[in-house]
Amino acid sequence: MATNRFICEVCNKGFQREQNLQLHRRGHNLPWKLKQKSKTEIPKRKVYLCPEPTCVHHEASRALGDLTGIKKHYSRKHGEKKWKCDKCAKRYAVQSDWKAHSKTCGTREYRCDCGTLFSRYTILKTCLRSIFNTKSIIKPPPNESRFWIK
Repeated sequence: MATNRFICEVCNKGFQREQNLQLHRRGHNLPWKLKQKSKTEIPKRKVYLCPEPTCVHHEASRALGDLTGIKKHYSRKHGEKKWKCDKCAKRYAVQSDWKAHSKTCGTREYRCDCGTLFSRYTILKTCLRSIFNTKSIIKPPPNESRFWIK
């Protein structure tokens, strides 16, 4: 019987194959560097835990691999949302998220028969399906604004 030769240095979980350890390491947001199990030393790597006790990233098994990642996580999930979109009033805690949103906000608009405005066609389709109780919505040509129900 094979032993767990490959060990995750974050949570000490063992794997029989390198590939399984590599896939597991992606969950910790760590690079795919492999280490073999050693009887004498327990591998240690600096990981970053969320300081919020109720957060899933507060546990070592769900830790994040870099300082920037944990800072952005904390801001997004637990911090004050300082940046506000002028077009739609949506708020963001991370400035880069706000900038990315601002570039596309209001550029695509899909209006539903119920009066709601959507930025994504797929969300509009969900609303139309609920109104008309159908599974098939056909997107109109660019010069028309009405959607066709099949």
